[in-house]
Amino acid sequence: MNGESVENNTFSPEAVEKMFQGFHERAIGKSPEETARDQLAVAARNMSDAMMKLSASVDVVNNLTSMVNEVEQLMREHPFAGKSGTSLAPRADGSYGVGNSFLDRSPIIGSMNPIAPPMTIEIHQPTAGDHSTARVVGRVSFADVFEGPPGCVHGGFIAAAFDEVLGLTQSLTGNPGMTGQLTVRYSSPTPLNSELVCEGRIDRIEGRKIFTVATLMNGETKCAEAEGLFISMRPEVFERLLRIRRGELSE
Repeated sequence: MNGESVENNTFSPEAVEKMFQGFHERAIGKSPEETARDQLAVAARNMSDAMMKLSASVDVVNNLTSMVNEVEQLMREHPFAGKSGTSLAPRADGSYGVGNSFLDRSPIIGSMNPIAPPMTIEIHQPTAGDHSTARVVGRVSFADVFEGPPGCVHGGFIAAAFDEVLGLTQSLTGNPGMTGQLTVRYSSPTPLNSELVCEGRIDRIEGRKIFTVATLMNGETKCAEAEGLFISMRPEVFERLLRIRRGELSE
């Protein structure tokens, strides 16, 4: 990548910065095709909601199943050539944060992912290199399909939301990694169909360890809080994962 070899593990600071650039926010605007896929995902979410609330005869349900199967087959006639539905091809400058990125495909924030709520994200970059000032604010309303206890969000989705927000938060260090540990404390039931605010920040950095904290609020009520430990990934490992995902290497 840009002349740096994975085998000799030599990556300049500039190459590392470019490698991780765009992995916490979109680098360029969406194309008409990507916007159209966003709308398809919205339609799929609406269908899931209607399916959960469906009350109909067996014949009606069977007819609906046939129609859904037909739509599925139509979609499979236009597969993406890449291994995972996105090439994650680098730009000319060596960064990967463009086009149909993992941000669009995320199960939490992905606008193209039909199972995402989706959560919207605000990125607050660190001030003058002070990582303690970095913040990520996610806003989300979980629909009925995310129900756990009656009228409340399933705790597993709350944990996933924390992992997403804290993952984006730790990436603001410029040397992001993967989740090593996530601890969630649930304070009160989290209601469905209400705007929730999940805010993450960096607590401290110790070598390759990035410690993060977050809260999930429903208005003035704290629903849950979390602590996340992320381990910075060596550039050569990150590069290898990208190449595996693009089908260039076997696992």
